[in-house]
Amino acid sequence: MVQKRQKPTREKVSSTRTKVKRLSASELRHFQKILLEKRAEIFKNVFQIEDEALKRSHSTGDLSSMPIHMADLGSDNYEQDFALGLMDGERKLLHEIDEALGRIEKKNYGICLGTGLPILKARLEAQPWAKYSVEFARKLEKGLVLEPQE
Repeated sequence: MVQKRQKPTREKVSSTRTKVKRLSASELRHFQKILLEKRAEIFKNVFQIEDEALKRSHSTGDLSSMPIHMADLGSDNYEQDFALGLMDGERKLLHEIDEALGRIEKKNYGICLGTGLPILKARLEAQPWAKYSVEFARKLEKGLVLEPQE
């Protein structure tokens, strides 16, 4: 029997919701510190990747560094594409970290943007830029709900 796939829906956050327990000021400072450290680490990584990619793409004029065989040229292109892919991923993560820092400033950090309920601290420790609870993120991945508009 073939199961019919459910259409994605928007989860509604109750307007009569009980007061959500927010993170304390010290907890917010803790996560802000983690996010800022991760942000600095990623910036450093992006600059290193860019430097390496540029060193490979700009020959110093030394013909011995020029690929002689087509396979060597393909290898160089693959490495450059790989580096660009890494940088793109790092930039996306930087954007998510910046959004999380913005939520800290707005005092709504640690609250799932999909349900309005608190995100478990264990999840925030593992992924401090998380904007959804594990349950809501799973529903998003399965296509059961639509990503909320911020």
